[in-house]
Amino acid sequence: MNAHQRRLLMGKAEVIKTWLMGALIVVATFAAYIPAMRAGFVYDDGPLLTDNPFIKAPDGLYRFWFTTEPPDYFPMTWTLLWLEWRLWGMHPAGYHVVNILLHAVGAVLIWRVLERLHIPAAWVAAMIFAVHPVNVQSVAWITERKNVLAMVFYALTLLWYVRFQSDRRWRWYALSIGAFLLALLAKTAVVMTPFVLLLCGWWLRGRVSRRDVLESVPFFILGATFSLVGVWFQYNRVIGSDYHMVRDDSFLSRLAGAGWAVWFYLYKAFLPYKLSFVYPRWSIDPSRPLSYVPGLVLVGVFAVLWWYRAGWARPGLFALGYYVLMLFPVLGFFNISYMRYSLVADHWQYFSIIGVATFVAGVFGYAHRRWSTGRRGLPVVMAAVVCLLSVLTWRQARLYKDENTLWRDALAKTPNSLLVHWSMGNLLFKEGKHAEAVAHYTEALRIRPDDAEVRCTLANALAEQGKTDQAISEYQEALRIKPDFAEAYVNLGSVLASQGRTDEAIAYYQEALRIKPDLAEAHVNLGNAWVARGE
Repeated sequence: MNAHQRRLLMGKAEVIKTWLMGALIVVATFAAYIPAMRAGFVYDDGPLLTDNPFIKAPDGLYRFWFTTEPPDYFPMTWTLLWLEWRLWGMHPAGYHVVNILLHAVGAVLIWRVLERLHIPAAWVAAMIFAVHPVNVQSVAWITERKNVLAMVFYALTLLWYVRFQSDRRWRWYALSIGAFLLALLAKTAVVMTPFVLLLCGWWLRGRVSRRDVLESVPFFILGATFSLVGVWFQYNRVIGSDYHMVRDDSFLSRLAGAGWAVWFYLYKAFLPYKLSFVYPRWSIDPSRPLSYVPGLVLVGVFAVLWWYRAGWARPGLFALGYYVLMLFPVLGFFNISYMRYSLVADHWQYFSIIGVATFVAGVFGYAHRRWSTGRRGLPVVMAAVVCLLSVLTWRQARLYKDENTLWRDALAKTPNSLLVHWSMGNLLFKEGKHAEAVAHYTEALRIRPDDAEVRCTLANALAEQGKTDQAISEYQEALRIKPDFAEAYVNLGSVLASQGRTDEAIAYYQEALRIKPDLAEAHVNLGNAWVARGE
């Protein structure tokens, strides 16, 4: 066999090895997420998927792409769910399998990115990302499709950009820009990607050149554009008049909270203990100096890493810098509707946790190369870590079996959560257990008395129990808190109509339609009220 043939043979062997290693990531991902394949619809899978009129509408694709009717501008994600609805309908298994597959593909692509960045133990880092239990919320929750879909395009953005940096072929640059656009159309959480590209350039060459900055300009333009689009949809379509219910605290409070959030996420990434669907909502007092300690410690860590960036601190600065960059959009400087219930969430560190996985695997890889030549101690330790994470992911994925399982686990871990008690109340209300539902709604209002929507659901449960006077009082209080609450006007009108107070009911239905002209229930009830009056 001549030298050329040997090179060809070695090349084929390398390709086979690469495919096998990638396949192993996929197999490990599916194995860890087997319980998720048997999971159901939970939380907002109803309003965003199974009960979403745009998903079911023949012109849904047009409305997702070219109107502001949907709650968020994630047209790539909505398009995939629109297509899948026609395949799976009300069968959740299909959606779950697609989520797991996208997550696995994203993990494989991250491996290839880390390889091109010359990260030690890149494959191990990708495997850690694939089976880390913090990611269960993004993978096992169907409507977090936006995370796993955006991850695929985000990883392609990095892969093609780094490839362009190495061979200067402009087709990779164009593909990278295209992939970034698709990632933004799947979820705008990837808006920090331009900074990550500059960070990758610094990692590869030890500096950020003028050329790097110029080549990142199209990415910054796309990121800035979609940031504005995302903020508009959050503030106008999702939050709306409930702005004060999400966050109305000062900038100093948010600044202090950002420091808390980074350390919370790092804690859950390194020690994924007692992961919960929702965490307690912190109360941060900006007048207390201790509130700023976590943030100041973080700044101090960055300062030390920067000072020693030319030596031992370089990998740590790269990993932590990436981690905080990708967390920035969810650190609380901008309002996100979910912050009404908690300032942190597992699915918000889906993109950033790659930094932790890279750092851990890189440390083990470096140690193995330096001190474990001819020994198997460190590979065994890493295999044990991956297996442990897989077991934790399996256990966490089982919680998504159904709403009852999910919320009872959350109640045990986070008993002082508005969202948990409200969701438990809704679950019990659907089961006809109105007295138990009232108890949870009451507890939710103890946590947050000024929540109009919880008061409205409490009133609904009281009405079902025949406690109409109490129900009317709660509806009126909900409307005092939120005067433009159309659904509360309709429900109050229904209770009044049941008491024969038709004229009052008509007035409330009309007010509901003034606020929300396309509210079907208000039209139906108003029509029934006119019939009751003989008109």
